[in-house]
Amino acid sequence: MMINPAAFDVAASRSAPGNRLMDEGFTILRGAAPAALIARVAEDLAPRYAATPFCEGGFYGERTKRFGRLLIRSPHVADLVMNPEILDLAQLALGNWCDRIQLNLAQAIELHPGALAQFPHRDQDLWQGSLGEVEYLINVMWPLTSFTADNGATIIWPGSHGVEALVEEPKEAPILAEAEPGDAIVFLGSTLHGAGANKSDGVRRGIIVSYCLGWLKPYENQWLAYPPEIARTFPPELAALAGYAQHRPNLGNFEGQCPSILFGGYPTDPIPAIDALRPDQEALLADFVETQRPEGEGERGGGALAA
Repeated sequence: MMINPAAFDVAASRSAPGNRLMDEGFTILRGAAPAALIARVAEDLAPRYAATPFCEGGFYGERTKRFGRLLIRSPHVADLVMNPEILDLAQLALGNWCDRIQLNLAQAIELHPGALAQFPHRDQDLWQGSLGEVEYLINVMWPLTSFTADNGATIIWPGSHGVEALVEEPKEAPILAEAEPGDAIVFLGSTLHGAGANKSDGVRRGIIVSYCLGWLKPYENQWLAYPPEIARTFPPELAALAGYAQHRPNLGNFEGQCPSILFGGYPTDPIPAIDALRPDQEALLADFVETQRPEGEGERGGGALAA
């Protein structure tokens, strides 16, 4: 999922859902995934939902269950994580601020009857960076059951994103993101939101998949969730999204190389550090190195950007 920030044209990449996402802070994609796919995911996750204890604490919810590592709990979750339309929206929202995006989390959530409404929050508050301009992540809620006003449909405050996140009171009233299995509720990390109260007699199940800037520490530690012996079985694009790729320049390396080298096992012999630079950096470095070579000397290779 390589993106050149200098060349990425946000305006040219906008679709109607993209316009709404960037203008209002959220969008709902109806029928974004086949119902049969959602049913398979729901079937795979059902035993884990049953076995998982309730959360502790007012934020996670004492009548709520949560668990992560969904890529190993259902092989079908990968199809949701790699959904092309979703990835296009993630690139639209985040592409100007990073060289590549990464998986932030894949978490299952189950609201039981009596669950209280969640404290309204913005997921960008995970990181204490500049606010109001940079978007740090994008969330996608995939309902596994119907999301209704009675069972705790996600509450979203339209227009509460971006610079409006610096305003104490949102200008617009919240909406209920009612949705059906197969729909995708997409919202920015700067958008104010929270789960509703479950006043029904049934559970509300869904999974949240989110993507963040590739240079951030993700919510879910991907290398622990999916160690090399597991990630090596992923398709290359999914493995890269789960952290087995460097964020140029040179960030997230193993002994100076792409961490995907570990898919062949931990090296027993020393290995060389290899530059991982963006094209613009490679061009600057090549010129800098060339000016220092004695006339007629062949190329030996450049230096790393990080000492």
